[in-house]
Amino acid sequence: MRIISLSYGLILAAMCLPLETNAASAQSGNGAIRFIPDCAGATEIARGRVVRVEKNGALILSDGRAILLEGIRLPQADSSPRNIVDQAMAELTQMALAGPITFTSTPPKEDRYDRIRAQGFGRQWLQTALLEHGLARVAISPDRNECAPDLYEAEARARAKHAGLWALAGTQPRAPQDIAKAPVATGSFQLVEGYVTNIGNAGGRTFIDFGSNGQHSFSAIVAPEDRRAFRDYDFDGLVAHRIRVRGTVQDYRGRPQIALSNPQQIEVLN
Repeated sequence: MRIISLSYGLILAAMCLPLETNAASAQSGNGAIRFIPDCAGATEIARGRVVRVEKNGALILSDGRAILLEGIRLPQADSSPRNIVDQAMAELTQMALAGPITFTSTPPKEDRYDRIRAQGFGRQWLQTALLEHGLARVAISPDRNECAPDLYEAEARARAKHAGLWALAGTQPRAPQDIAKAPVATGSFQLVEGYVTNIGNAGGRTFIDFGSNGQHSFSAIVAPEDRRAFRDYDFDGLVAHRIRVRGTVQDYRGRPQIALSNPQQIEVLN
């Protein structure tokens, strides 16, 4: 009976052990284990040591490997005030050097320069910390989309309180007609927010037209080579809805447009 009782106790104890939602975990500042969300992918580097941060935001580990923080775009010196650029680099450096960082990744894991594209977890989730302080913007790559909703939520919190770069003129999402009337520089990264008036197709391209009073003033486009990523996307369901798109502005026959290569670049607002 004693043996049976002991066995039962062990089984009960095992059943009460906390379950991890992800095999990877990061050490928080107070020593407690903070679990990494499943959306972040598998652990690529556990408790890596960052020894320096490059000007482009790349994190260099003690073994020489380079890490790029996936899903965000840091302020650029050619388009953001120097103080915002410096503040973003200072915060990233402080977080990265504060202790070991666990990096997670999903395929494709490396860029053309063999840098690892990852989410970083130390005392804080590096990406969301920068976003919440207004020191980065969400920038979803064509071939990745991990944790996009979490990143967008962090950015939205910063926008709501006008933190960091969101306190600057011209950084809030632009109205389509404003971009059409005063075109921004080709090649710049922009957020555009408005009502979809029409979905068109021509030359293998899909056009998401914005406008008012029956006139469209701006379009986001999906090029033929990017259609596979939108294979099951309901473009027609966007009509009459207010959406936000983000991406690089390009000139198409004298008109500014944003090219979309990932459905996560589209946020349906209402």
